[in-house]
Order: sequence, then structure tokens, then C-alpha cells
Amino acid sequence: MNLIVSYISNFLSRKGSYVFFATIFARIFSFLAAWFALKLIPNKELGVVLFAYNIIVFIIPISGLGLHQSFIRYGALLKTKAEKNSLFLYVFKKGIWVSLLLIACICLISFFIDFQFKNTRTYLIVLSFIIIPSFLLEIIKAQLRLNHENKKFAFTEITQSILLLISVLILSYYFKELGYAVALLITPTLTAVLFIKKIGINFKLKNKLTITDSTFWKYGFFASLSNVVTQLLFVIDILLIGYLLADTEMVTNYRYISLIPFSLLFLPRVFMATDFVTFTEKIYDKAYIKKYIKSYMLLFLLISIVLVVTSYFLGDFILALLDSNFSKYTQTFLILIIGVCGIFIFRGLFGNLLSSIGKAHINYYIASFALLLNIVSNYYLIPKYGIKGAAITSAILMWFTGVVSVIAFKLLYKKVLLKTE
Repeated sequence: MNLIVSYISNFLSRKGSYVFFATIFARIFSFLAAWFALKLIPNKELGVVLFAYNIIVFIIPISGLGLHQSFIRYGALLKTKAEKNSLFLYVFKKGIWVSLLLIACICLISFFIDFQFKNTRTYLIVLSFIIIPSFLLEIIKAQLRLNHENKKFAFTEITQSILLLISVLILSYYFKELGYAVALLITPTLTAVLFIKKIGINFKLKNKLTITDSTFWKYGFFASLSNVVTQLLFVIDILLIGYLLADTEMVTNYRYISLIPFSLLFLPRVFMATDFVTFTEKIYDKAYIKKYIKSYMLLFLLISIVLVVTSYFLGDFILALLDSNFSKYTQTFLILIIGVCGIFIFRGLFGNLLSSIGKAHINYYIASFALLLNIVSNYYLIPKYGIKGAAITSAILMWFTGVVSVIAFKLLYKKVLLKTE
């Protein structure tokens, strides 16, 4: 228990509470923005914008070819402020150029696709420009985290959420679906403009760094690809349920039954967002990392037990709050909760530790293999068990990827330590 108390105390001392509440705040405001858009814009026109936007959402993680991912990891290993300043400038310049190239590719490819919905190409081109401010905002957030300014990092999330709600409300009211698209574009732009002066970067500094080699680029690229594949893991269930069951009602049921379990995944992300820089700075301190792992796992084991027990006894009540018809899917809900615990205890931590030692490509390989297993398993389980089959597949894979991440980290960490001795 002392380990857990100490761990939480250290988390709070790093302003983790601000990151926690900012994450919840952002989720609430994002929901409100989506709700206002739904009320102010006709469903048909809004659907076209959302279709185009969802394509861009999948591409955003690889904006700048993932250089923002490289920046946070390699920046944590640099010792001086001048070095971190120089790395920011390198990532800023190269990332913007790569993002422009990515936008050009999207625009060009869009003219060779015969979209089903009218104006999809127009919105895809307009929304593709979100890639640049999104990338800029990510490296600003990374710089704040590298400076251990988690409080300011949290305020970027809050500011972005407030700007999103206000811009969606005003622009959607006056300009409907076009206004909504513009709101999505200007929100990260305004947030980046507001915070870029707060990170203390000297744009005249031009020190050359030796770490910005092919390994640096490879790390960011695979870290970003890993995020894309992980997103697909959560989407593929919905797609396969719709395809294999040919029942839109089952798609809706699974979407809402999985809403609470998957929403809970923000918890390990909050801790990792707060602590990643700290444990990366001390990644070669075996005693510190061992203690951190033990403390984290004890805390999330306790949280997992509470979640499973609560879901077992109150699952039908919780689902009835969403819709009384969902109560019959209590077993499916409980299976997903058990699966999420695998990410809580293992995957959330060890996936980040693999990134911390520079092995982001391992996360990509694990996620890609899990995606393949997901498709194969669901083709067997969904026709046989319905949406419970999809839940079983997801739960098994969440534990599987977690355990594989643990094994991979332990094996690779030993090699990393040997190289530093």
C-alpha cells in the first residue's frame, strides 16, 4: 500500500491531477461540440463532413512522419535546454515540410477516388490542412512535457476544448456544415498560436545534433503507425459485426455497450502522458524503473479488481442507464471490462516502456499481429456468438498484446542495459 501511496503522491507532484481533469474536461467538451453540431446541421450534410474528417483522423498520427513522437522520446534523453531547443527547431522545420507533402498527396489522391457522397472531396481537401496545426500543437505539448510543465500541458487540452466548443457553436450556427469543417480546422491552429510563445523556444538557435539520423526518423514513423493500427483494432470489431451479421442494430448495440469500457482507457493514458518524460529520463536506472513498474501495476491491479467486481454486480444497472434494452448484454459488457484490465495492468505501461527504450517498432509489430488475429478470430466467433464473440476476441487480444509487451520489454531492456554498461 505504501508503494501505491508514494506512486500517487509522485504523480500529483508532477501535476498529474491537472492532466487527469483536463482529459475529462476535454472529453465532455468534445461531446458537447459534437452534440451541438448534430443539432445545428442537417444529418445528411453533417455525415459528409464527418466521413471526410474520420479519414483525416486516421492520418493525423503520421503527420510529420511521426517526428513529434521522436521528439518526446529523444528530447527526454538530452541533458541541456539548448539541445532540446535545437531538437524542437529541427522537428518543427522538417515536420512542417513533411506535413505539407502529406497534404499534397491527400489532395492529389482525392481526385482519383469516386466518392459516394457529394462534396466529400472538397471537405477532405479542406480538412487535410488540419494536419499542420495538429502536428505543431503536438510538438508544443511535447516541449511542455519535456520542460516538466504538465500544468501548462493540461491547459493546452482545456483551451483547445473550449475553442472547439465555441467555434463549432458559432460557425455551425451561421455556416452549417462548412462552418463545422472550418471550426475543426481553426481550433488546433488557434491553440498552437496561443501556446507557442509559452514554450520558451529560441528560434535563432541553430546547434546541430547527432541524434537526428535515420534511427530518429524510423522511431517516430513506427510509433505513429502503431497508433494508427491500435485505432484500427477498436474500429475493426464494428466493421466486422456490420459485415458478418448484416444487422445495423447489432452494430449500434456493440457501439454503446463498448462505450464505457473503451472510454476507461483514458486512465492509463493520463498516467503515461504525465510520467513518460520522467521515466524516459531515468530509463537506464534499473532500480527506479523496477520500482515504477511495481507501483504502477499494483495501482492498476487494484483499480481493475474494483472495476470487475462493480461490473459483475452492477453491470445490468449501468447498461440500463444507457438503454433498458442493453441489460441483456451484461456478459458482453463484463467481458470487455475484463479485457480492458489487460491494458490497464500490462499494455498501457509496457507499450510506453518499449517506446521509452527506443523500440516503438515492436509496438507496431505487436499491434499489427493483433489486428490480423482480430480479423481471423472474429470471422469465427461473431457468426457463432454474435456481439459477445467480438467482445471475447477484443478481451483476449487486449491481454495478449499486454503480455507480449511485457515479454518484449524484459528481453530488450536487458540488451539496452548491457550496451550502456
